[in-house]
Amino acid sequence: MKHVFLIFSFLLAAGSGYSQEFQVSGTVTDGGTPLAGVLVRPDGSSRFTQTNAQGNYELQLKEGVHHLIFSFGNQKRIRIDLSEDLVLNVDMSDAQEVLDEVFLSAVRVTAASPITYSNLTNEEIEDRNLGQDIPTLMQYMPNVVTTSDAGAGIGYSSIRVRGTEARGINVTINGVPYNDAESQGTFWVNLGDFASSVEDLQLQRGVGTSTNGAGAFGASLNILTDRYNYAPSAEIANSFGSYNTRKHTVKFSTGIFDDHWEFSGRASVIKSDGYIDRASSDLKSYFFQGSYVGETSLIKALTFGGSEVTYQAWDGIDADQLQENRRFNPAGAYEDNDGNLQFYDNHVDDYKQDHFQLLWNERYGGGWSSNLALHYTYGRGFYESYRANRRLTQYGLEPFVANGEEITRSDLVTQKWLVNDFYGTTFNVQYDTDNLELILGGAWNNYEGDHFGEIIYTRFAPSLPLQRYYDNSSQKSDFNVYGKATVAVSEALSLYGDLQLRRIHYEVDGVEEENIPFIVDDTHTFFNPKAGLTYKFSENNRLYFSFARAHREPNRTDYEAGNPEPEELNDYELGWRFLSGNFQLNSNLYYMDYRNQLVLTGELNDVGAPIRRNSGNSYRLGLELDAVVVLHPKFSWRPNVAISRNKNDDWFASWDGELQSFGKTDISYSPGVVAGNILEYRPVDGLELKFLTKYVGEQYMSNLQNEEARLDSYFVNDFNVQYTWRSAPVFKEVVLTGLINNIFSEEYVSNGYYYTYDYEGVTYDGAGYYPQATRNFLVGMTLKF
Repeated sequence: MKHVFLIFSFLLAAGSGYSQEFQVSGTVTDGGTPLAGVLVRPDGSSRFTQTNAQGNYELQLKEGVHHLIFSFGNQKRIRIDLSEDLVLNVDMSDAQEVLDEVFLSAVRVTAASPITYSNLTNEEIEDRNLGQDIPTLMQYMPNVVTTSDAGAGIGYSSIRVRGTEARGINVTINGVPYNDAESQGTFWVNLGDFASSVEDLQLQRGVGTSTNGAGAFGASLNILTDRYNYAPSAEIANSFGSYNTRKHTVKFSTGIFDDHWEFSGRASVIKSDGYIDRASSDLKSYFFQGSYVGETSLIKALTFGGSEVTYQAWDGIDADQLQENRRFNPAGAYEDNDGNLQFYDNHVDDYKQDHFQLLWNERYGGGWSSNLALHYTYGRGFYESYRANRRLTQYGLEPFVANGEEITRSDLVTQKWLVNDFYGTTFNVQYDTDNLELILGGAWNNYEGDHFGEIIYTRFAPSLPLQRYYDNSSQKSDFNVYGKATVAVSEALSLYGDLQLRRIHYEVDGVEEENIPFIVDDTHTFFNPKAGLTYKFSENNRLYFSFARAHREPNRTDYEAGNPEPEELNDYELGWRFLSGNFQLNSNLYYMDYRNQLVLTGELNDVGAPIRRNSGNSYRLGLELDAVVVLHPKFSWRPNVAISRNKNDDWFASWDGELQSFGKTDISYSPGVVAGNILEYRPVDGLELKFLTKYVGEQYMSNLQNEEARLDSYFVNDFNVQYTWRSAPVFKEVVLTGLINNIFSEEYVSNGYYYTYDYEGVTYDGAGYYPQATRNFLVGMTLKF
């Protein structure tokens, strides 16, 4: 680490001197109300600042013409010709791009809300967008832990927030639910390079505000896709890196024409061999939208999706293999006729998914507006697996006689299929005045899925036409309505209330493998109240408190594993936000009190999905801190840390043939310390240097809190450099980007699994691990027209 500090000391010294310049200053407001935290930067310059609690800003610039960009979710661009000190006051209420934000206005929050949240802007995404998945791009946000099956952030990756795995994180895209209705998971591998079509995203930790889709038990993530553009544009982006990784992207926009219309799109290809052996990814994706912009209307039609073929890498490796060859992948292994170890070439996950959205916002005057969305998603694909020495009867095949010997086992190749349709609508009406914001909304969504397995090859059994060996279907309907109100009691105090009623009906009928019946017919009705207050006790300080109750239904894997109960959570959040000049601090204390939390046991099913079990009473208690410190006009520091205690009150499990109490234990996959850090330096115009750090503390893969299930802490560092050549010939801009991941080549494991089995009344246990890549790199070039 000493070399890192020497490097940054040199960079600070190199940028400490700058010439005399003129000052631009003023106040940024929204319809007369001062806005704090607005980012102010000149286009093409490394200088930037933020408005303070009074909405004031100051910026030193050289003489000449500049284009100032004011960013606060939406953006406003103003041209100035600087020849003396200038006072420039800016009203953001008429920012041109603000219209797109309305699609998320019902599910997003601001600093005036009693909700804990963090934003990730388009600019921050672009700095490191070289092909890695959205969870990997989010890994430096507060209390976020990410992992990748292939080890390098491309392919199957996942995210945990406050120790809650992906199935407890509600995800919406333009306000439309993205979580798979049955599994409740989010599969970013189906949307390769989706980050290239993301304008910004907001992560609300805890229950958050009422939203659509799966219940939020650890966080809500809402994503806004690309805004429409006023000017025509196009870009070509290519990147290359370790493990034969490459990404190729083309984007375009017509700009607004005939005063109302704009069309834009993107097509991408990402390929990678993966850090883990044979953990390859072949991802193709697209994004197209048409926009109609009127005086009171904004209508957008979108379609996006992709196809993915990824070699399975969820088997993991044991502790011995981790020491011998941490890149080994046992998936697809079998022995040939001579007893040699071979690997099946097509042991893959092959899936396609297409999304369609129609979004309509209308403003009526007098503070009234409405949003309506219609959506449809079509998914289809399979897991293809080589299954060695399997019983024929397990797959619906009869034993046969060969050379006078009865053959009861054979090697097989199977495909486990999922074909599904997901469709519905979301809607809301809003009323917004100086002292009252009222939102009434809801959603109705329906899921229909067909699950079936086919045998496509048998090694020893007689050849046969394509044969199904299990078949079942499922249907899930989800309806919710909510009402939210924020009332300004005084200039200092505002009150927040939020009531949601949600009803779910889930049915499954048919059989699974080995002809085992799988039948579910379950209905849940949940009432989720939320309330809070925000008190502004000085110009620089806001204090907030909130309470939220949430419920969540079990998913398909939970029903397969037993008779699960729905979960209940009471979430208490106490936060303090401080903003003054070049320093901003967000802090909050949370207590999440669970009943029947479905916690990960550490075990996996046969397609790598985590198995969960109700834990009775449990809780998560933690403190989260994140800050922005502008140390110099060219140098900023963004640290964050989360310290938590995550406990099951009394965990019971079978051990040595008996049900035993293990007492108060750590909740699985819940590290007690998670920290991140970003140091950013802009030595000259157009050049950005970032040093990024992530620390994740010790955690357990089982609720037994035993040594065999322990994952060691890890500390990794990345280095990101980006240069924007704004005076390049032919092109509007040429952007060169480099990223060195894990620069000190730390050998670490971010995820794994744990299992137990009984033999003659004695319980034995073991663990599997998913190693992450050592030092690796990505470089890219973007040509903008």
